[in-house]
Amino acid sequence: MKVLSLTEPFATLIKEKKKYVETRSWKTNYRGTLYIHASSTKMKKEDKEDTELMHLLQDIPLNYGKIICKCTLADCIYMTNDYVNNMKSNHQEYICGGYKEGRYAWVLKDIEVLKNPIPTKGHLGIWNYEEK
Repeated sequence: MKVLSLTEPFATLIKEKKKYVETRSWKTNYRGTLYIHASSTKMKKEDKEDTELMHLLQDIPLNYGKIICKCTLADCIYMTNDYVNNMKSNHQEYICGGYKEGRYAWVLKDIEVLKNPIPTKGHLGIWNYEEK
């Protein structure tokens, strides 16, 4: 299975269907089923102190070191200045990503929570998880 590791709280925001666009500095040609892994890296101090962002996660536990949901990677959009300005109108999505001209917006659809999260170590980029 194809997997993308994200730091918290962003993996859980996707799992909770509060975030549908993952912003990245690199593009991908991959489209299709993608599993979301919450890395074991602790949350950044600036994210913890972002009250708007943390408000989206009230009473929702974070998931470190586990594959927690699957989705469909439907598109990868190069962010132009117009795209970034348009995303500002979707405030919740905007505060959940790094929207800046020259980056990429990975559009996620059909998010499904895994009933049994899979504990595993993450990797950089899109990686393959082989069930044992």
